[in-house]
Amino acid sequence: MSQSILKEKSYLFALRIVKMCRYLSEEKREFVLSKQILRSGTSIGANIEEAFQGQSNADFTHKLSISLKESFETNYWLRLLQDSGYLSGKESKSMLSDCEELQKLLTSSIKTAKNK
Repeated sequence: MSQSILKEKSYLFALRIVKMCRYLSEEKREFVLSKQILRSGTSIGANIEEAFQGQSNADFTHKLSISLKESFETNYWLRLLQDSGYLSGKESKSMLSDCEELQKLLTSSIKTAKNK
């Protein structure tokens, strides 16, 4: 897998998270959960960017593992926002799908890096 695919998809996901958080705070007047998902959802891509600047394969793998953990936390917040009624099923389904795609890409990248 090209490193740019992982970087690009995580960056686009982070943009969606930022826009969703703006919507949650401006339209739904929800501030606590939106701050949590803003932190975890944008952290995925930030850690991926940092991974590609890693000093070793172990450093690279460690940073991708942190990104994977952040993606699972983001998935949790998305489900909570959906089940609490802040996001509609349609809104959350698309975000959850993108989050799960990132989880699969990260898992694959971590396995590949560990086998080097």
